[in-house]
Amino acid sequence: MAKLNRSLLAIATAVSGMLASAAGAQLAPERTYYGLDRAFPIEVTSPGTENPLSIKLMDSANAVLATKEAVEPGVVDLSTLFPSLWESEGDRGVLYAQLFEGDNPVGPAVVLQPMVSPSYAARTSQRTGKPEWTPSPRIFSGYRAYVDKDVLMSTTEGDILFRMRPDEAPNTVWNFMSLAEGGFYIDIAFHRIISEFVIQAGDPRGQGNGGPGYFLDLEDSKLPHDFGVLSMARSADPNSNGSQVFVCLSRERTQGLDSRYTGFGQAISGANVIMKIASTPLQPAPNNESPVDPPLITSVSLVDAAPRGTGEAPVTKPKQGTSAGSR
Repeated sequence: MAKLNRSLLAIATAVSGMLASAAGAQLAPERTYYGLDRAFPIEVTSPGTENPLSIKLMDSANAVLATKEAVEPGVVDLSTLFPSLWESEGDRGVLYAQLFEGDNPVGPAVVLQPMVSPSYAARTSQRTGKPEWTPSPRIFSGYRAYVDKDVLMSTTEGDILFRMRPDEAPNTVWNFMSLAEGGFYIDIAFHRIISEFVIQAGDPRGQGNGGPGYFLDLEDSKLPHDFGVLSMARSADPNSNGSQVFVCLSRERTQGLDSRYTGFGQAISGANVIMKIASTPLQPAPNNESPVDPPLITSVSLVDAAPRGTGEAPVTKPKQGTSAGSR
């Protein structure tokens, strides 16, 4: 079975503190990893009013699973507040700890990713072209915890803001944020553009065959490939994900990517920028997927996400002949 190699582990170690930190956030874990049945300290910072504080444990659909009222500022033990975190029964998904001031959520949530042994895409079906998954024993070891982040992709054509979807592909999200925080995506070309299909980037060489020096196993994301969805590019080997990503340009053309590629983010602003990149002039055949003058990703940075349930909706594809504006 393919495994993350030492390069990825080194990146994760180097940036885990940065991803867990939360300057200005109201909830911040003291560290990134919390083993099973251990203390789970997080820092609670008051938003500066006298309204009562509470922490709600929520699922990816923002349903409230449990609430701890009358929370005081300072360090609290999340495992004491919510003993259900360590329950071993049932399938585990990503959870969110959200601070509330009265009835209002404040600050970004803390993402609680269960460390559970994943299924493995052992091969690709010759009949369907889809990966065939080999299940692993669902061994639960604890949590990876970090402040919820959006990803701001700055390009030579403008900015695109993506909401991350760790509920669909937690390890892929972590890998992408780690690369971004480490400065990987600086002056990276959109080397492949296919009208109504995708815009693709992430190779430092700008040729479509480079990467970060390691491979990441495929994750079985159920996020539909629709306009503005951010997904992982790879070779025919399902476990050859790395740093190359693409943004979808239409549901009609990209729905065939569902269950084959790992969608892990959704654009929540910058639809006009996506369309502008997609309209870049291309070279003549046989190189008609290569831009004449490739647009660049100038940087990718992490910004605090909105409180759960309050953020912008995913962008929709602008109608022809209309301006997309900031969305």
